[in-house]
Amino acid sequence: MARIDVAFVAQVRAALAEQVSSIVDEAAGDTWQHLQHRQLAERIKALAAAWLNTTTPIEPPSTPDLPGAADLLGCTERLAVRLRELQGSSGLFTGGDNVDSPPDSAFSINDLADALLLLRRAGRAQRLTGLLEQLLTAAMPALTSGGVHTPNHRWEISAALARLHLLWPQPALAERVDQWLAEGVDIDDDGLYSERSANYAAYVSNPSLLTIAEVFGRPELVDAVERNLDATLDLLLPDGSVETVLSRRQDQHRSMPLGAYLLPLRQVARLRGRGDLSWAADLALAHGIAAPAAAATGIALDPANALALPDPVRPPHTRQRVFGTAGLLVDHRPATTTVVFGGSDYARHRRIRSGLANSPTFLRLFAGAAVLDSVRLSRTFFGLGPFRSDRLVVQRGDGETSVALAEAVSAAYFQPLAPADRDARGRYRVDDEGRFSAAMDFDRRGRDEVTLTTTIRVELTPAGVALTVDVYGADVPWALELAFRPGGTMTGAREISGRRWQLDAIPAGPDGAYYQVGDDALSVTVVEATDGRGGPLTASGAEPAYHPGEEYEFLGGTDAAAGERLYVAAQAPARLRIEVGRYRPLATSAPVI
Repeated sequence: MARIDVAFVAQVRAALAEQVSSIVDEAAGDTWQHLQHRQLAERIKALAAAWLNTTTPIEPPSTPDLPGAADLLGCTERLAVRLRELQGSSGLFTGGDNVDSPPDSAFSINDLADALLLLRRAGRAQRLTGLLEQLLTAAMPALTSGGVHTPNHRWEISAALARLHLLWPQPALAERVDQWLAEGVDIDDDGLYSERSANYAAYVSNPSLLTIAEVFGRPELVDAVERNLDATLDLLLPDGSVETVLSRRQDQHRSMPLGAYLLPLRQVARLRGRGDLSWAADLALAHGIAAPAAAATGIALDPANALALPDPVRPPHTRQRVFGTAGLLVDHRPATTTVVFGGSDYARHRRIRSGLANSPTFLRLFAGAAVLDSVRLSRTFFGLGPFRSDRLVVQRGDGETSVALAEAVSAAYFQPLAPADRDARGRYRVDDEGRFSAAMDFDRRGRDEVTLTTTIRVELTPAGVALTVDVYGADVPWALELAFRPGGTMTGAREISGRRWQLDAIPAGPDGAYYQVGDDALSVTVVEATDGRGGPLTASGAEPAYHPGEEYEFLGGTDAAAGERLYVAAQAPARLRIEVGRYRPLATSAPVI
């Protein structure tokens, strides 16, 4: 007989109790009047799950008490009335940047539909049931005919339509889901969705596809989610987060905890008998319950979600994965984890945009508590910003791995117009030159190109990496920026200003910089510094700094890395070779293998 995962259920109930307590406390003020529809709908779902828990408790009962059923019901009705005030004539909810947005409303509809399914299951609370039915039926036409503007929206809307189909089975709802699914799930051969976003995989695509699969009997959608979770195992970093440098969405600039994947991990581990996903689910659970209402609702609507998982099986300590389409390599070893990224969309699109992978971070290295969060190459070259590789080429041989990254950027000076293209009034078309726009008719002019080419070779070593950087073409200053996670101590480098340091590349020698956090440390050593032709390197007179590029600076913005930043500066043309590795501070043989 299948066992209940008592510890999981208890943790869900405790997390739900905490969430509900916070929601009930809000009722004392006017907080609800300032919440947007998605926040209100989430609260309704949480209160409905808690109300059902007070009427038909989930085992075990020895967890924190929830407020009384009457209190919960009253709060939920007030929230539903407030939400009705935010529903426009189209049935969509108002508020937020996106106006009359079917996908934004779909997030709320998914939560409200779950709440209504819970209430129908209980067979009570008729007034609240009626309020939710009004909200959902009013939105149904807009969701059945409305459009989207991001890839994951298709699955969020389809999940909402699936839930509505559970409540009110209608051919039109199923047909609309079929239309979206007929486009194909946007997942590549490596298991990454097209947005390559951990956030949207965890919170939108995976749970939505699992819902659609369950309602309409589409096991191939579970296959897609399983492939994404396989990828997630290899993207999992030692700090318990999922790598985001490859993302095309907002999370490319922030950490994403594995905890967000908890519910899809548990569901697929159970459905497919996957011990490795059970292991990941246990790790995710250790981070806490990110979505208590969703977890509690999932258990209440399908008690199988509370069952114990297969015995956990930890993935191998030593493994390596190349995500070819995304241009990413992740190398896991007992002492270190290395991430190399060469899949920026900037090389192709030449612009910074939401929906593109823009991060200039090309290397990350984990060595226990000492973490090198970001390595970038910054240069002063026509405001074009930092190095962003247009390729990732992996070479393996004799048990060793190296990765080649490269980029060539150019800017132009423009010649006078030909006589036939001149306008005596000086009126010319406003063109985009690639860096800026001006009334110059750029495409009719001859160009004098100035080019800067950068190649970086990353060799994986037992202790970390060896970087060989070649910058040639224009004579410009540039610098490697190594940003370490805060909390440690930097030695062996010259402090420039608060949390900024410089390691001299001239002359190259055995001494380096060391960044230590507790008993863990990383060393940075310059082993070669030449002018690219074998001669001595010419030092740049400028103080090294990070330059985000004109697209940020024109707006007064930046994408600068945080933390303790160490710079190694040079003047092109130049070759710089440095080694970064795990270091045992108290040992005489520095690297840890």
